[in-house]
Amino acid sequence: MAENTAPAQAAAEQQAQAQTQNRQPFGGRQGGGRGQGPRGRRPELPPEEKQFDERVVHIDRVARVVKGGRRFRFRALVVVGDRRNRVGVGSAKGADVTAAVTKATEIAKKHFISVPVHNGTIPHEVQSKVSGARILIIPAAPGTGLIAGGTVRTVLEVAGVSNVLSKSLGSSNKTNAAYATIAALESLVPASKWVTKQDAKEKPAAQKAPAKKAKA
Repeated sequence: MAENTAPAQAAAEQQAQAQTQNRQPFGGRQGGGRGQGPRGRRPELPPEEKQFDERVVHIDRVARVVKGGRRFRFRALVVVGDRRNRVGVGSAKGADVTAAVTKATEIAKKHFISVPVHNGTIPHEVQSKVSGARILIIPAAPGTGLIAGGTVRTVLEVAGVSNVLSKSLGSSNKTNAAYATIAALESLVPASKWVTKQDAKEKPAAQKAPAKKAKA
């Protein structure tokens, strides 16, 4: 009896060993059930932080009259900034909206300006005029916030200014308002370069030439 069971036991062991080798590795989906380990997916990487804050302010459709009729294109106005005192404005045309926005973004990045910001506001009052748009920007105390609207607010936000008062005194054209705001911020003078009354008195005294001796 023992002689008959030995070959059967050996065959059973070989069959069990073959089934073990044919099994899927750990983590595979066997039988379609859940909870049998990871599914072999790659770990998700955290999203990359954008270096610049890109805002599409306005998109307009423009037409050009040609011999066969009208040819339509799109014009985009984009404001780009890093919220760390750098900002730029770009306007460009394209065959579609995506092309226009891409061109305008590249133009804005090539024309960055640095804004002197102190305690979240600008150092002094400034006013600028571009075409029919006239923009007035006034510094404000901490906690005031951005008292501005439309294009002016967008430019100040991406530039990193948090407390300011502003007023649009002319045309409401968004393109002109954006470039007028940029011109106003570009004309700001930081406090370190201000000329005070004391500096004005010391400068002529230092530049004054020594008096010549009178001839005998």
